[in-house]
Amino acid sequence: MTVETVQIPVYRPFAVQVARLVRLSPTFLRVTFTGADLDEFSTNGYDQRIKVMLPLPGRGIDDCPADPDWYGAWRAQPEDRRMPLRTYTIRALRPELREIDVDFVLHGATGPASAWAESAAPGDEVVLIGPNARFPGPTGGFEWHPPVDASCLLVAGDETAVPAICAIVESLPAGQRARVLLEVPEAGDALNVAAPDGVEVTWLPRATGAGAPAPRGALLTAAVADAVADLADDLAPSPAVALEDVDVDSGILWEVPTELTAPAGSSGVYAWLAGEAGVVKALRRHLVQTVGVDRRSVAFMGYWREGRTSD
Repeated sequence: MTVETVQIPVYRPFAVQVARLVRLSPTFLRVTFTGADLDEFSTNGYDQRIKVMLPLPGRGIDDCPADPDWYGAWRAQPEDRRMPLRTYTIRALRPELREIDVDFVLHGATGPASAWAESAAPGDEVVLIGPNARFPGPTGGFEWHPPVDASCLLVAGDETAVPAICAIVESLPAGQRARVLLEVPEAGDALNVAAPDGVEVTWLPRATGAGAPAPRGALLTAAVADAVADLADDLAPSPAVALEDVDVDSGILWEVPTELTAPAGSSGVYAWLAGEAGVVKALRRHLVQTVGVDRRSVAFMGYWREGRTSD
């Protein structure tokens, strides 16, 4: 007699509906989703990534793959039956209430996710692909791994990284020194975030009402350079290393140190950088090659690339 082993997927689809919508600012919309099985949705906290499958016109979420290999099944579908797929960060999860919050960046109908969010209403259906609480092992999907001996944290990103950064900030213990830099479209996008003592949060609006908006990434780049200069006493520079060149127009700009095993006291500043790939690439190069920060203490993620609309 053969006993079949039931495959428990690490990530699985969750059919959900919009429960509430809260406009946080001119750019940010918080969507609270609810679903019958969201009590089985897991999260590691911090910058936990999920996928959002958006409905197809006239078909809704009927074409969501049911196979445990949801991604392979999704890729195998005809293009006209393949639901648009985008990556987002959990802002908050309340499994006991079967609710999850996802903050959307609104930028008009320039992409399927923003277009959906601009017209979303309670009751609208989407599918969230997220960690399965029934899976017996670690589910991963988050990149916040600071070394325990880091004397100070440097966290920087644009508006696409704001939900992840806010979740990270709210998870920090009181007394943890951290510099947090967030570039956003306008001053009204500075959100209320519960930063513990020791964490300095700086919002960098590109548009201030006086003159043309600053170029994307310019304020963040300058602020990171200033912060690194201010943290010079915390830095334990390593010899400058040559970094491989990543073509951000064709490759994925993403490196998260997993072996943060440097001797105690050598980490100095741990940096977490996310946002537009070209900007993040330049920031990482400045930290590692110019300043001499150990590359094992720099996590960087190109969340998106200007001029590209695909996930």
